[in-house]
Amino acid sequence: MMSRNYAQQYRQSQLEGAVMDADPHKLVALLLSGACERIRLAEACLERGDPARKGKAIGEACAIVGHLNGSLDHEAGGEVASNLSSLYDYVLRRLTEANLDNDVEALRECLSLLGEIETAWNAIRPAVVGNVPASATA
Repeated sequence: MMSRNYAQQYRQSQLEGAVMDADPHKLVALLLSGACERIRLAEACLERGDPARKGKAIGEACAIVGHLNGSLDHEAGGEVASNLSSLYDYVLRRLTEANLDNDVEALRECLSLLGEIETAWNAIRPAVVGNVPASATA
């Protein structure tokens, strides 16, 4: 039990370090990754019959997707931000349905959608870094 607690503390400190050192692009990448991890956890909990942990994981995924949706800049992002917001709303609805109905297919659909966003987001990383002035990265 004690070693599990230490492992959890280590993971938490690693995550805190990653967040503290992250630029805005990396923070979004961490959020997308975290949402996907929790959906995978919810699926595993559903398959092994752990409804309490499934519900907690889905709740955490919903909170992350809500933060992603809330961080969209609709003025600067225009139609892209609007489309992402609609997609995040859809994912939230499907996650809620997955939780209520123990629907593994809904979880997989959400994971697929967020995975596509995550892949696209990570693919633009070099372009974002290339547009940051050298003085801002030091």
